[in-house]
Amino acid sequence: MTQIQNNFCVIMAGGIGSRFWPYSRAEKPKQFLDFFGTGRTLLQMTVDRFRPLVPIENVFIVTNVAYKEIILEQIPDLKESQILCEPARRNTAPCIAYATAHIRALCLRKAGLTAANQDWSRPEMKANIVVAASDHLILEEEKFRQTIGKAFDFVAANNAICTLGMQPTRPETGYGYIQFVKDRFADRIKTESDLEREECCSDGIYPVKTFTEKPNLEMAKVFLQSGDFLWNSGIFIWNLQTISEAFRYLLPEVADRFREGELLMGTDKEEDFIEHIFPKCPNISIDYGIMEKAQNVYVLPSSFGWSDLGTWGSLYDLSEKDDNGNVSLHSRALFYESSGNIVTLEPGKLAVIQGLEDTIVTEHEGVLLICKKAEEQRIKQFVEDVENLTD
Repeated sequence: MTQIQNNFCVIMAGGIGSRFWPYSRAEKPKQFLDFFGTGRTLLQMTVDRFRPLVPIENVFIVTNVAYKEIILEQIPDLKESQILCEPARRNTAPCIAYATAHIRALCLRKAGLTAANQDWSRPEMKANIVVAASDHLILEEEKFRQTIGKAFDFVAANNAICTLGMQPTRPETGYGYIQFVKDRFADRIKTESDLEREECCSDGIYPVKTFTEKPNLEMAKVFLQSGDFLWNSGIFIWNLQTISEAFRYLLPEVADRFREGELLMGTDKEEDFIEHIFPKCPNISIDYGIMEKAQNVYVLPSSFGWSDLGTWGSLYDLSEKDDNGNVSLHSRALFYESSGNIVTLEPGKLAVIQGLEDTIVTEHEGVLLICKKAEEQRIKQFVEDVENLTD
């Protein structure tokens, strides 16, 4: 078992949540909202589920500078230095590279080492890191913690990049997929590299064969039937040395930016340094930049009631429904000859819905949206049109 003091958590919380407009706005996106009326926002729920696994002082939240104060308000036991502010939106690879550089600087300082003398054998450098989004829903949190604990043990003992793959329950077209190798290269002659990977692999954790972005329905059905594919959760686990070297060799254009000021990381000059170099980083995802290129990627098949709360449709699927499949959140609603709808209004308001099917009805701060669930991908365009109308 890994020592808890060696575990770190990076939470990505910089998204603007435009697909949940108008309930989610740029000034207060979905990760800072209480979607289910539990009294806890999605961000608070995310931090809470990692507390038994990671000391609170080892939790870092990467976000837009505009959200710094709201994070300090919602997670009051975080220090200001634990909120890493991005001066520009540059996708997940630069976001994770920033957090990695910050954690590496802390570990070096703790070990009494310098950036030029990174002795990975020192116990202070044995950091295990989990990276997660701030807006996922986990229904079975104890199973989740057991899974993360297993992944921590795996990456602590191996030069491996690990991701959690969710067991698919339907031919979902909104998620990416991971194809994994169940039989460990049994169908062909093993190379030396294969033997190293097989020796590295532990029970229940498998080498990744391919990543596939959101497929069409027919392809998603093939994936589901094959049994060789998992949903890509976007939850990553690795040790500090492994991810540092992955950036160095696979994304040097990102790693080199942070290497320019390694001596400044973790000091009062870090913010100015990041302000200068971060906008120069390429806009690239961790999946494309690292996961799809690395040869040491493994997946842990998992099942703990996971959902990426990315759309109104996904929220509808997770919510309690009446006999006709209608959902009402944060407000009251009366439905007549209506089915398959989701209604979210400001507290205290009542909606009377007649003859409506499979529709999103949401009102917040003076904006009313009525949109077919099947057409919700158009919401981003609606937001742009509203902004142009306002101008």
